[in-house]
Amino acid sequence: MADPSEPPSETPAEPREESAIEMELEAVAHRRDRLLAALVLMSGAGLVLAVPFALRAGAEFFLPVTVALVIAIALVPALEWLERHRVPSTLAAFLCLLLFLALANIAVAAIVIPATEWVQLLPDRIDQVRDTLAPLFRLYADLERFLDGLVREFGSTASPNAPQAVRVEPPASLLQIIAASAPAAAIQMFFAMLVIFFFLAGWTRMRRRTITTRTSFSGAMTTARVIQQVVDATSAYLGTITVVNIGMGLVVALVVWVIGMDTPLMWGGIAALLNYIPYLGPIAAVLLLALGGLMSFQDPWFALLPALSFVVIHLLEANLVTPAMVGRRLTINPLMILLSLSFWAWVWGTTGALLAVPLLIIIRTVMDAAGRPDIAGFLFEEGTLIHDADDG
Repeated sequence: MADPSEPPSETPAEPREESAIEMELEAVAHRRDRLLAALVLMSGAGLVLAVPFALRAGAEFFLPVTVALVIAIALVPALEWLERHRVPSTLAAFLCLLLFLALANIAVAAIVIPATEWVQLLPDRIDQVRDTLAPLFRLYADLERFLDGLVREFGSTASPNAPQAVRVEPPASLLQIIAASAPAAAIQMFFAMLVIFFFLAGWTRMRRRTITTRTSFSGAMTTARVIQQVVDATSAYLGTITVVNIGMGLVVALVVWVIGMDTPLMWGGIAALLNYIPYLGPIAAVLLLALGGLMSFQDPWFALLPALSFVVIHLLEANLVTPAMVGRRLTINPLMILLSLSFWAWVWGTTGALLAVPLLIIIRTVMDAAGRPDIAGFLFEEGTLIHDADDG
């Protein structure tokens, strides 16, 4: 039995001291993690700000490489189909490249050559375009005079403005720019074809090596799943949109042929090509069809019929056909499409606008698998840029 006169034991205080030390160590580790997260966040912000300017400055290298990689990823299903039928990888890659070149040559023959002839006719058709638009200009001038009369009647001192003449410059400088840049464009095209061929030829070995070099089974499975998702999403989108655009282009060509415009396949090809660019492409197609109609017909209302027909066809395609064929799994936030479109168009112009949606699909697929940093949690909740597994 313990003596009551002895001092109390210090044992109950030791756990409290150990817990206090552990809490202090955890706080120090948390501050260290937040410091590292802040450094990573600042470095990432600097990289995000620097990459667009690097891509724009190095467009001669990055643009053909990116185009080639997107096209190669879209051709991977055809390559795998050939390889499943006992075709060697090199021969399968060569056949896929021939398929792409055949489609590209068909597009060039149907669009570029007739479009060049239309551009050459534009200086000679400017007077016709002006005469065709004359009733609309007169209507605008009459409306302007009517409004000016009302303003004067109410005591305004504003003087009427005379309608200004419309003057369209011939695109001779554009042809000169294209002719001057043809050697560089040919070199870039040849380089892109080589990238496509070697990417496809080594695709199977590259994918196998990427998966087998992972240090864990879960890492290998995640890598395989991300690669397959990128290929499936990109090829599915490009394949589906290509089928939809070709069908819409054929319908536009048929309507233009019925109306009586020249080179209907060219107009259908322009509509199909521009439809790859969300939102802005159809607007450009409407303007070009309106210009073509003004160059072909004297009646201004009949001249606008090709453009109005395309508007109806595009509305049906965008609201009925494409949603039914693409489905929910390829649905993308319209805001993200607009941001991607403006970004890549600023970086690489029209070609960047054509690549905006495929690149957005690839980046989104990789980020969904790799995980997004929790920037809001770091800024407002004392987080460390990493989502907790329990938080989802």
